[in-house]
Amino acid sequence: MINALITLIIWLLVIGILYWIVIYVLDAIPIPDPPNRIIKVVLAVVLALVVLMVLLDLLGVHSGVSFPRIAQ
Repeated sequence: MINALITLIIWLLVIGILYWIVIYVLDAIPIPDPPNRIIKVVLAVVLALVVLMVLLDLLGVHSGVSFPRIAQ
């Protein structure tokens, strides 16, 4: 159980850092408003799905995607 929580925390940190980097780069590059907003919404939806699949995988429900785990 502790390994699952550590794995979840690591996954959430990695996903959060990736989200922050992409948002930072998108704000630094002068992209017009509609494409910029669309990219941010798609990114948020994709990352939310990844978090959901990681949570389901940790609960034992296999979503068809195998995520790396910390050795048990």
